[in-house]
Amino acid sequence: MKLLFFTGSRSEWGYLRPILEYCKQKKINFKLCATNMLLLDSFGYPIKEIEKDGFKVDEKIYMALDGYNTYTTTKSMGILMSSFTDTIQRIKPDWIVLAGDRGETLIASLVGAYTNTPIAHIQAGELSGNIDGSARHAIGKFAHLHFASNLDAFNRLLKLGEEKQRIKLVGAPQLDDLYSKKFNYDDQNIFLKKYGIDIKNNFVLAVYHPVTEELKNVKSDFNKFYSFLKQKKLQKVWISPNNDAGSSIIKSEFLKLRSSDDIIFDNLPRQDYLTLLKNCKLIIGNSSSGIIESSTFKTPCINIGRRQNNRYRAKNVIDVLNLNHKELEKAYKKALSSKFKSTISKIKNPYGDGKSSKLIVDIILDTNIDDKLIKKELTY
Repeated sequence: MKLLFFTGSRSEWGYLRPILEYCKQKKINFKLCATNMLLLDSFGYPIKEIEKDGFKVDEKIYMALDGYNTYTTTKSMGILMSSFTDTIQRIKPDWIVLAGDRGETLIASLVGAYTNTPIAHIQAGELSGNIDGSARHAIGKFAHLHFASNLDAFNRLLKLGEEKQRIKLVGAPQLDDLYSKKFNYDDQNIFLKKYGIDIKNNFVLAVYHPVTEELKNVKSDFNKFYSFLKQKKLQKVWISPNNDAGSSIIKSEFLKLRSSDDIIFDNLPRQDYLTLLKNCKLIIGNSSSGIIESSTFKTPCINIGRRQNNRYRAKNVIDVLNLNHKELEKAYKKALSSKFKSTISKIKNPYGDGKSSKLIVDIILDTNIDDKLIKKELTY
């Protein structure tokens, strides 16, 4: 059996990496297709980190048009559809394995469905606060196997009319790395050795992405966000946004406003990023890692805006729906308070226990590819 893993962003690679590690251990036949921001120098060329992790990238699809607005993003998807169809025709995989909710992932699911190639979808059924949420559920309509990370997502897939036998409750595979003893996330000296930067606990991790439906507000919202953090004495470590519509606005504004002590990374190896997440005073912004991964490390998270709206989360997440100084200050003080840290000291991550990869691969391999799998029926 041949598996084709598709990925176009840093976050998706976090989902897939431990699964591919398990495939390598078990000598399972797989190929990896990388596209979108993973191939862009301006976003740190993340594909090099995939290769450093010891994985061969078999297919590279260059599809991202410059500009990073709603029009270039949409046209980029058209380029991907044509190219990925050729990839499927050439490789003829038994399964396409997708993760998440991004536009390029939706396109990959369309190609799979219309070429009658079975699709396994990781992180199915979850809520997102913008168009990504629509993409996730659209992918679900084309997918043949749904891997839900929690019971909330499992039940939502049932309500969306998916057949129960297709839905598997497995947890979130990106947590597998967090629980693995393979990596040491306590060694902050790695940043001094690798990057010449002295980071020792007393810092805030800021990850802020544009909300694609609110492009007219991106500039002013980021200015409010940056101005608030600038007043804080803690060191700030920034991670650049994905190449979504509006990302160039955020990067441009950051470069205008940037203080000399601001640290920014366009991209980081996953081990380095998780080291930051574990050792920071708090993570602030609107990244999914604040929702899904931070609770494993008991790291306080301030989640801003609607990008992760209504997504299942642990009690370490403090939501600030309206981006204003008063609400941010209130959340910031709460996150750093000893009372809050004590409250979240014993929380469990609702996205699983770090044993998802084996479950996912074993289920795929044990699933028969027949008419019953390919011909989907809605339950309503």
